[in-house]
Amino acid sequence: MRTLEDIRDEYEFLDGDDRYRLLIDLGRELEPMPDALKTDATLVRGCSAAVWVYPTAAGDGTLHFLADSNAAITKGIIALVLTTVQDCPADAIRDTDIEGKLAPFDLRNQLSSNRTQGIPNMIALIRQTAERYA
Repeated sequence: MRTLEDIRDEYEFLDGDDRYRLLIDLGRELEPMPDALKTDATLVRGCSAAVWVYPTAAGDGTLHFLADSNAAITKGIIALVLTTVQDCPADAIRDTDIEGKLAPFDLRNQLSSNRTQGIPNMIALIRQTAERYA
């Protein structure tokens, strides 16, 4: 998985259509999520597209998330969100300013409101999961 800094550097260099392509590429790089995990329990509410997020806890206290979406751009967005917290300790994820880390991408102004309306719900689900494990 690319670092958030590497993604941001590339994103800032690109214009509109190429930024979409970068997000789509990020989504393609996500680890495959088995269909059996795409259930109502793992569905993120409030997204215009279907988004599933499934956490797994490692023995060392870190959380690893599997995620998928039925829309390419949305899949890229969840991949970007996960880049901020993937494989980190639960207490660090709980305390991470995910919105602040994503601010340089200015997603609200780069993408349609339909595409970004579910981001707060994705972040909330990740935080709630981290809180349970912390």
